[in-house]
Amino acid sequence: MKSKLLSAIVLSAALSLVGCNDASQTGQAGPATEVGVYTVKSEPVPLSTELPGRTTAYRVAEVRPQVNGIVLERIFEEGSMVTEGDKLYQIDPDVYKANYDKAVANLENLERVAKRKESLKDQRSISAQDYEDALYAWEQAKAEVELARLNLAYCEVKAPLSGKIGRSSITEGALVTNGQAQAMAVINQVDPMFVDLTPAMTQLLKAENTFRSGAAEPAFFQDTEVWLTLEDGSTYALPGKMKFLDNKVDEGTGTVTLRAEFPNPEGRLLPGMYVRARVQEGVIPDGTVIPQQALVRDMKGSPQAWVVTAENTVELRPIETNRTLGNTWLVTSGLKEGDMVVTEGLQRLANGMAVSPREAGNLDIKLAFNNSSDTKKQ
Repeated sequence: MKSKLLSAIVLSAALSLVGCNDASQTGQAGPATEVGVYTVKSEPVPLSTELPGRTTAYRVAEVRPQVNGIVLERIFEEGSMVTEGDKLYQIDPDVYKANYDKAVANLENLERVAKRKESLKDQRSISAQDYEDALYAWEQAKAEVELARLNLAYCEVKAPLSGKIGRSSITEGALVTNGQAQAMAVINQVDPMFVDLTPAMTQLLKAENTFRSGAAEPAFFQDTEVWLTLEDGSTYALPGKMKFLDNKVDEGTGTVTLRAEFPNPEGRLLPGMYVRARVQEGVIPDGTVIPQQALVRDMKGSPQAWVVTAENTVELRPIETNRTLGNTWLVTSGLKEGDMVVTEGLQRLANGMAVSPREAGNLDIKLAFNNSSDTKKQ
């Protein structure tokens, strides 16, 4: 009796195990998990960097008097645009007008004396030396008239260049002197505008090594395009061009100055503004980028990506990255053109799981921010 009962229990347990195994197999054969994927491409990838900088006027002129006198009038409006040659101040001209009239009268007298002595020389009534002295005095009087004329003209203080003039440091009634240290006003030519950037020399050397290794084609210092981000986070609408690299390194900071030139027709850029400039360092001819949401990390922080295999299963593959570019990662190894990396549905995945891939709808790839030309919508 006990033998029959034991046989019944063993048979029941076996049937229960078979049922569990069947149920497990049925679960594995369920519908594949739908995931959004990005298909990896091999294409030219621009390498860009963001650098701090300051705006600098294209040309600067400090307006100073060239004669002594009392300022009678300020003609310009502070903060306005002035044109080269515009009258800015009027200095009292009375003394200089009198000096000019005196010099003209002296010139006319010495001219008559020289001509009279010329006729006497022809008659041999005076020596050649007397005639030469008269000619010298006549020529000297001409120079004195020109000097008096210039001093009289300098009573009108004019703009030495076209640009935006700032506030006036003197008022009507002030005494000004030739060669004074204080400028009467300052004119900045702001269209175009310079932007001085200060990358670390180590950064430039690293970029140079990348070019020499053949990993990228250089773009620095070759009239390359530059884009600005202003202090409020807005993007300046017009691109600039890189102009030159300074010929020395700042010993205190280890930086070197790069200068870019920007059009500024609306005067939005003013001298002294802090900006951030995005500069293209070079181009990787056959680069690979993936969206940032496709990258996951293991417990050690190493980068990985879920890749869809040819059998429509997923595998977690280790990859190597170089840097972020906009909202993407630049991948240096682990992926090839045509690989499909998962960007949607990552939380549900396990190695070997069957999936149903579709094109991801959460992608708006930007290789660099603040420039629509570097955007690739998926």
